[in-house]
Amino acid sequence: MNSLDQLKQTGTVVVSDSGDFESIDQYKPQDATTNPSLILAATKKPNYAKLIDVAIDYAKSKGGDVNAQVEHALDRLLVEFGRKILDIIPGRVSTEVDASLSFDKEATKAKAREIIALYKENGVHKDRVLIKIASTWEGIQAAKDLEAEGIHCNLTLLFGFGQAVACAEAGVTLISPFVGRILDWFKQNQPEGSYDGLKDPGVISVQKIYRYYKQHGYNTIVMGASFRTTDEIKYLAGCDFLTVAPALLEQLKNSDEKIPRSLDPESAKASEKLDKTSFINDEAKFRWELFNDNMAFDKLHQGIRGFAKDALTLRGNLKERLQ
Repeated sequence: MNSLDQLKQTGTVVVSDSGDFESIDQYKPQDATTNPSLILAATKKPNYAKLIDVAIDYAKSKGGDVNAQVEHALDRLLVEFGRKILDIIPGRVSTEVDASLSFDKEATKAKAREIIALYKENGVHKDRVLIKIASTWEGIQAAKDLEAEGIHCNLTLLFGFGQAVACAEAGVTLISPFVGRILDWFKQNQPEGSYDGLKDPGVISVQKIYRYYKQHGYNTIVMGASFRTTDEIKYLAGCDFLTVAPALLEQLKNSDEKIPRSLDPESAKASEKLDKTSFINDEAKFRWELFNDNMAFDKLHQGIRGFAKDALTLRGNLKERLQ
């Protein structure tokens, strides 16, 4: 078996991290994740022009001024990509709430409901969709309410242990700790460190979260994300889910390197005990934990700005088409 097939044999659900759905099928992933940056990159390819046409026609049918039409077009574009991806994969697709709403609990909930309603209009049941929300205090609280309504959530831009604990307490379906971006921060801010192999701080972070969840009986899925190398993937083989960009999926597919299982629930439960803590009902404690973790604080806010910027660019492109 190639390395990709071996990874699947470790118990890990492989997820494609791409908006380019034409490249997804060859890797046979269970699920797929998208974000505004991935969708923006995909829309630059001529073969996706028809999806933009669908979004523009939908927006015009809704009426209103051009700014209102842009919002309709953006939502429809995200859902159209998701719908096309779901034609290929057997599982679920993650669709992101606008990052500019990351600090507004009620607006996040409202947008999530709009996305789910739009999927329903297009024949997609809510159980095949994960709503991606940034792991801010407000985002986690919004996800808690949405899960209670039966809307499943993927809490993204997760870098700190406190974020992971609060998400599990909120009962969210899945979290996406960003392995590679954690490594990026340490290489930039502490370049004297050694981060090879099992010393990779992103790998260490996901291993800790996985252990904590298994030891304390949380059902929230841990999905490692944002990988820089196949080595990071190898050291997390056995994690619940791993979402991997097509370039790295291709490397795994073309490799025959052995991928042994590194993580499993029973070993996690038997390992050194991590004391249980709580953040979900203590906003001050959560904010202090996040504020006091320079890496997590920096990367969360940097990620929000990046996704918001790309969503703004998408809006500009759609506005040009509408005008």
